[in-house]
Amino acid sequence: MTESGSVGEPKPPLPTWVEGDGTVARTIGRPVRRFLHVEASGGIVLLAATILALIWANLSPDSYNDFWHTEIGIEIGSFEVREDLLHWVNDGLMAVFFFVVGLEIKREWDTGQLLDRRAAVLPAMAALGGMVLPALVFLAITFAGGGEGAIGWGIPMATDIAFALGIVALLGDRVPVALKVFLLTLAIVDDNGAIAVIAVFYSEALAWDWMGLAAVLIALAYVLRRNRVWYIPIYTGLAAVIWLAVLKSGVHATIAGVFLGIITPTRPLNPEISHEQIEDVLADESVDETTSALDAARMINESVPVGSRLIRSIHPWTSFVIVPIFALANAGIQLGGGALSDAATSSVTLGIAGGLIIGKIVGITGAVVLAVKLGIARLPAQSTMTHVVGVSALAGIGFTVSLFISGLAYDDPTTISNAKVGILAASVVAAVLGAAILVRAGGPDDVDLAESDAIRDRDESAVSP
Repeated sequence: MTESGSVGEPKPPLPTWVEGDGTVARTIGRPVRRFLHVEASGGIVLLAATILALIWANLSPDSYNDFWHTEIGIEIGSFEVREDLLHWVNDGLMAVFFFVVGLEIKREWDTGQLLDRRAAVLPAMAALGGMVLPALVFLAITFAGGGEGAIGWGIPMATDIAFALGIVALLGDRVPVALKVFLLTLAIVDDNGAIAVIAVFYSEALAWDWMGLAAVLIALAYVLRRNRVWYIPIYTGLAAVIWLAVLKSGVHATIAGVFLGIITPTRPLNPEISHEQIEDVLADESVDETTSALDAARMINESVPVGSRLIRSIHPWTSFVIVPIFALANAGIQLGGGALSDAATSSVTLGIAGGLIIGKIVGITGAVVLAVKLGIARLPAQSTMTHVVGVSALAGIGFTVSLFISGLAYDDPTTISNAKVGILAASVVAAVLGAAILVRAGGPDDVDLAESDAIRDRDESAVSP
């Protein structure tokens, strides 16, 4: 008998479907898998959903509006929750999106870019400048136009991480790695600001009984976590009731997702587990293979933070399903019938565009210049001020969160339409302008490191005591 056919020798594992030689696997399966692992792919899907929404809303506006205003209710005895499909997307699905945002904020704070508080000074100051100045620009323009729509001042404060990082990914090696980290950290701090604005300024009159219930349940989830209760179904049930309580309280329901994300552990339950210990469990002949495999799986799970596992499992759903559905439901603007000409003269449209383009560039760049001049921060490695201006422009892609806040700020359909036109137009301009500036700035190989370091050292020493 040949060696390969030896008795008792295990057969090699069969390839998964996507690794097989089938025509569908080769022509569709593997290309789709590669696409999903490209950093820019989330932004591409989001863009496609936006274009589809615009086409649908303009070719068949009645079907678009009727579909998203279809009412769906949940009734248990005398208790009922009934909303149209648009609100289920904005209040329900987006809570999952903000849960992932909360997870990422907590992870960056505990183990990521925000762990080194000193290194976080520059993006934090940049984010602050990129939130305050856009709001001021918006208010200045809207008050100059009579003050109508000024309540939407939070709209131009937002930065769409998916689109901004997607464009940076498409530029590839032309953008220094440290600059990408700067943009990511800036966007995370920006998310904190947007969440606070939504919670404080765009919530309805509070129902304190529901608010109290939500607070008690969130505290219960925290106590369970501190006592090392890791059974996921318990937290899933708690999350559903917390979401409902926050929805009924008057605070926007997505805030429930943020709180749950922030209290999720971002450090492993058992960080001491080593590869050798796992190998020993698998090699233990005193128990059957199933038991040893389950024990090894448990040890692996305990060595990986719950937050990281949740981000890995949920993030694809938010990037490729939830956020595109949100865009499909919210980006459908009817551009005919004088809508564009009305938007062009609307102080709300002009205020949003001015805030996202002028406010973001001047606010972020100005904050970076101030931080460097004061000697409390340095430019990202292999970067120049031209790079910073380019990233500041990309931060003007407000899109997802800007559309979200516009739906909270306004009730009038015309004002909402004008706001959406401003968001879409400004986001396109910001994307093109930011990409053009970064291309002109050159890649890391074009930056004289010695010269740039000398300039930064000179600027810092000029203000040092």
